[in-house]
Amino acid sequence: MSKRRKPHHEEHIDEGWLIPYADLLTLLLALFIILFASSEVDSKKYDQIMRSLNSAFSGGTSLFEKTTIVPITKEPTDEINKKTEDYKNQNQVLTREQQAQFEKEMADLQELKQKLDQYIQDNGLTTQLETRLTNDLLMITIRDNALFASGSAEVKPDARLLAQAISNMLTQYPNYQIEVAGHTDNIPINTREFETNWDLSSKRASNFMKILLQNQQINPARFSTIGYGEFHPIDDNNTAEGRAKNRRVEVSILRTAKNGTSISAQ
Repeated sequence: MSKRRKPHHEEHIDEGWLIPYADLLTLLLALFIILFASSEVDSKKYDQIMRSLNSAFSGGTSLFEKTTIVPITKEPTDEINKKTEDYKNQNQVLTREQQAQFEKEMADLQELKQKLDQYIQDNGLTTQLETRLTNDLLMITIRDNALFASGSAEVKPDARLLAQAISNMLTQYPNYQIEVAGHTDNIPINTREFETNWDLSSKRASNFMKILLQNQQINPARFSTIGYGEFHPIDDNNTAEGRAKNRRVEVSILRTAKNGTSISAQ
């Protein structure tokens, strides 16, 4: 009895690995072609290429597949640098203009202060008036006894000459805002005319300003008044001397430009 031979089955090698291998070769070939075509470096194109390759290797869309995604493009470095430089130049121009204005105002107010100090010295008013120049303003402080009788807001006749002298000086500096402020001590007042120190300080500031504005060369739009009452003392209200200093009128010539540096003089 002859033995039946079993049919011979050929063994087939699993060729499934050839597919990813072929894809890899295709990608490598595409990479070399792209690198060769991009031998001259263009930062904008390079970014786009690298994003596409990164997408292909990470399982996203490849270079050869259509996509609706709009690539993100970066603004060229030279454009960014140009805009930054323009911005810096603009700020430098503004800074120079502001500094020039600050210096001009400082020169104006120093000149005005010298004129006022000379007037005070020539007329023997050193105990009644003083000037102070700060980074924000030039302030003229006038003791109330130089301007008003006790408890009154009517400007004394002699004080009118002082107001006129100040007014004449202010006409030479027409670009500044002027604030006239009234202050009292903390002794309560309750008269027929003034119920509180608020009323007295406000009326005194207003009356002194009206005399300044009698000068036709002054623009009234530059002026404002305020009454602080007893609430902005500069000395101790517990002494007669301190209360006398607190009763005052302040004429402030306000600056428009400031550089953050405190500048003062007495």
